[in-house]
Amino acid sequence: MPGHAPGARSGPSAIEDYALIGDLLTAGLVARDGSIDWLCLPRFDSPACFAALLGDEDNGRWRVAPADEAGAVARRRYRDDTLILETEWETPSGRALVTDFMPPRGEDAPCVVRIVEGLSGIVDMRMELRLRFDYGRVLPWMRHKDGQLTGIAGPDAVWLGTPVRLTAHGTSHRAAFRVTPGERVPFVLVWRPSHLPAPDPVDAFDALAATDTYWRLWLRRLTYDGPYRDAVARSLITLKALTYEPTGGIVAAPTTSLPEELGGVRNWDYRYCWLRDAGMALEALLRSGFTAEADAWRGWLARALAGRPEDAQIMYGIAGERRLTEWEADWLPGYEGSRPVRIGNAAAAQRQLDVPGEVMETIHLSIGCGLRPRRHLVDLQTVLLDHLEQAWTLPDQGLWEMRGTPRHYTHSKVMCWVAFDRAVRLAEGHDRPGPVEHWRRIRDRIHREVCERAFDPDRGTFTQSYGSRELDAALLQIPQTGFLPPDDPRVVGTVEAVRRELLVDGLVARYSAGGPDSPDGLTGGEGAFLACSFWLADALLSIGREDEARALYERLLDLRNDVGLLAEEYDPRARRQLGNFPQAFTHVPLIRVAYELDRHAPHARRGHPEAPPDPGEG
Repeated sequence: MPGHAPGARSGPSAIEDYALIGDLLTAGLVARDGSIDWLCLPRFDSPACFAALLGDEDNGRWRVAPADEAGAVARRRYRDDTLILETEWETPSGRALVTDFMPPRGEDAPCVVRIVEGLSGIVDMRMELRLRFDYGRVLPWMRHKDGQLTGIAGPDAVWLGTPVRLTAHGTSHRAAFRVTPGERVPFVLVWRPSHLPAPDPVDAFDALAATDTYWRLWLRRLTYDGPYRDAVARSLITLKALTYEPTGGIVAAPTTSLPEELGGVRNWDYRYCWLRDAGMALEALLRSGFTAEADAWRGWLARALAGRPEDAQIMYGIAGERRLTEWEADWLPGYEGSRPVRIGNAAAAQRQLDVPGEVMETIHLSIGCGLRPRRHLVDLQTVLLDHLEQAWTLPDQGLWEMRGTPRHYTHSKVMCWVAFDRAVRLAEGHDRPGPVEHWRRIRDRIHREVCERAFDPDRGTFTQSYGSRELDAALLQIPQTGFLPPDDPRVVGTVEAVRRELLVDGLVARYSAGGPDSPDGLTGGEGAFLACSFWLADALLSIGREDEARALYERLLDLRNDVGLLAEEYDPRARRQLGNFPQAFTHVPLIRVAYELDRHAPHARRGHPEAPPDPGEG
């Protein structure tokens, strides 16, 4: 646990300097310097009450740190297998521990608990609260009432309880206090709708014990015991923390508008649930023993998709909401000047033809692993395929939600093949009804067309879209889908081409972004995409290059921050994480490749969980 001496700042920290806390309905980000710079209440997609992450301290933050920062060094960790963050401060006069967490809430009000404990010597501490509702725009009315500080504006109200004295300083409230060995000072912040009475008091220490017990009991189901156990466990805890427990939906990330290029425009709201994540997340949960979470995620999927198949979206809200209108919070300067700050996501209205394949893969995977079939998803299969029979020939926006002209993206066509292939396999292997011969003919037609129109024989690689010379890291998933076997020369050639043309200092870019032929319709570039880098490790392993796969995987693990978290992208030259943080789409393939490396290792031990059925078998 290396030390870090944070200096004074008014803007946000580096993305990798944040840690995650959450209560399974929302989440916050805590910087190394003790500042909570991002928190949306009461849900992941609610307006933030601390938004310094996308601006400065006047957009809202809550900091607890030593009063004298000169010479103070912070070391932090998660407490064992929990989501309880511990930051140990070492100062010239002594040591203190700040413990940050959100109790898993159930039906209770959302609550953030911060406990300062003296470890040695005497440490003078300072607390500063700058509460701002509606993404840093609304300054609440603050007052002391019944021994607590309250902040109210419009529909929102927050109560802060603590035994130390709070005083107003302009538009912030502060506390100065001292801790000695064994002394513990709690701060408890609770949100409630402003029309309701004050919430019941929360005992910080009882909440800490209950939160610790919750996470330890939850992780007991973990089946992985290989060499990457800590990385897998932390990724699963992160995946659980990004789950909206009432519905089972998993958000892509708890943040919006963290840039894919510093100062650029590639800033998106990721506080929603993508269907593209469904099969991947389901596989990670099932392989790791978390069948209840997998079934809850599948239940969210069934409810979200209810309706006409032609109305299916690529993403939904955490409760299955369809309308995710995109707008710009123009009062926020953006993370390190990266504008615009977007709320909502217009990509929800795009046509992406990989979605039916993702849905069919989810149905196939869940039934193959013994989960009870969900009637709606089974019934959906036939009408979904009827729609796809007409739609698969159309251009679309592709996996990466291109905002340029629609194209015939190769990955989308491969996933259309997956949709019909999984339907055939379900019918053949699990006695599911349907016009199997008809599905098989469509599947084979898609396969022929992709091999004829998306393969460049001169370079020996599949390309991003029909007739294009561009590459796409999504092509690395071809062997995973079973479209072609891993030893097929076209697969090997594609893996080699991606390594040759899309690597940036050894990490994988999604595609050539920002160039004159870029299909995304945006200016500027982006960092290396971490999920794609994990896909390359997976693809290398599948073609028999275990040493290279392991080396890349372990390099990727080294990119995690000090508490084991990864963002969407990485800038290998500036050595900084980029994009929304932490990112489920990054942590899911981290889990998969750990299992695959362990399964392929010569010393693989008996008793390890088997992988879900290989779609390329049978």
